[in-house]
Amino acid sequence: MFSATGIKIKKSRYGLLSDGKKVHLYTISNGKMQFSVTDYGCIITSILLPDGKKGCVDVALGFSTLEGFVNNDASFGAVVGRFANRIGGASFSLDGTTYSLDKNDNKVNTLHGGFDRWDKIVWKAEKVSNDYGAGVKFTHKSPDGEQGFPGNGVFSVTYTLNADNDLTLLYEGEVDKACPVNLTNHSYFNLAGQNSGSIGGHSLQMNCSRYLEVDSELIPTGKCIDVKGTPYDFTTKKRIGDGLPSVGVGYDHCFCVDGYADDGALRTIATLEEPESGRKMIVRSTLPGVQFYSGNYIENIKGKNGFVYHAHDALCLETEAYPDAPNKVDFPSSIVRPGQKYNQVTQYAFVF
Repeated sequence: MFSATGIKIKKSRYGLLSDGKKVHLYTISNGKMQFSVTDYGCIITSILLPDGKKGCVDVALGFSTLEGFVNNDASFGAVVGRFANRIGGASFSLDGTTYSLDKNDNKVNTLHGGFDRWDKIVWKAEKVSNDYGAGVKFTHKSPDGEQGFPGNGVFSVTYTLNADNDLTLLYEGEVDKACPVNLTNHSYFNLAGQNSGSIGGHSLQMNCSRYLEVDSELIPTGKCIDVKGTPYDFTTKKRIGDGLPSVGVGYDHCFCVDGYADDGALRTIATLEEPESGRKMIVRSTLPGVQFYSGNYIENIKGKNGFVYHAHDALCLETEAYPDAPNKVDFPSSIVRPGQKYNQVTQYAFVF
C-alpha cells in the first residue's frame, strides 16, 4: 500500500496474458471515491462514486475481468495513441516524406492508431505523486515505425487523484523524429451507473461554439461550423436525448474548445450531469478539441457482472487534437519534433 497526501494506492494482481506477461491492477482512493487502472492498455477499469446509501456506484463501462478487455476492441477506458481518432486516407506527409498507416477504419482511414493498438500492450508502471495528486505513471517505449509512425518515442500517461475528487491524466512524450502525436483516454461514462441504460436523460454543456464538419467517412472537411441553431449546440445545458433523434445514429463529432491557445492552461470544456442522482463530471483540458461520442456502436456487449450494454448506454468525452490534423494545415498543429516535449493534461472532476 502506497499513501501520499491522504491518497491510498493499492497494487494487486489482475491476470496473466497468453504470452506469460503478468498484469496488475492499481486502485487509487481518497476516502470518498476511488478508481482502478491496469497496466494493460492503461485502462481505467472502474470509477466508484458514493451512491448516497453508504454504498457506491461504478460510473465507467467495462468488464469484470482482464479477459473481457483482452477480447473486446471497444477501447473501454483505454489510452489511445500515437494518434487518437481518425487520419484520412491512412496517410500523411511530413517534411517531404509520406507515411502510410493501417487502413483499419472502413478499409480507408486510420482510427486510434491502427491495428497495433496501445490498449493491447502492457505498460511499465510506477507509483507517483505530483502537483495533481497521487497515482500511477505508465510508460511505453514506441519504436520507429510502430503503427507506421516515424521516430522512436517515449510516452507516458499518469493517472492521479486528489482530495477534491479530481481524476487527472497527464500525457507526456518525446520523439527523435518529427511525428504527429495525439493521446486521449477512451472511457465510457454513465453517471447513473454502468448498468443503468441510456444516457439520454443526462444533460451536457460544452464551452464549444463550433464543431468540425465531417464527410461520410467522419473525416473533417476542414470547416468549423457554428453550433447555433443546430442539434450540436451544447453551449447551454441540454438534455442529450433531446438531440439524439436529429443526428442519425448519434453524436460522434469533435467540438472546438472556445478560447483555446497553445499555452498549457487548463480550460473547463464540458459539464455532464445526471439529474436523478445529482452527480456531475466537469471536464478540463489543455487540448483544443473534445470528441463527443454517444456510444453509438456498443450494441450487445456483455459488460460488468453480465450486464449487456447497448447503444447510447454511455458517452465518451475524448479530449484531443483535431482529427486528421496532420493533413489539415489550418488546424492546430499536432506535430512534435525532436527536442520538444509533448505535455497535455485532462481532468475529470467529480461532484456528488
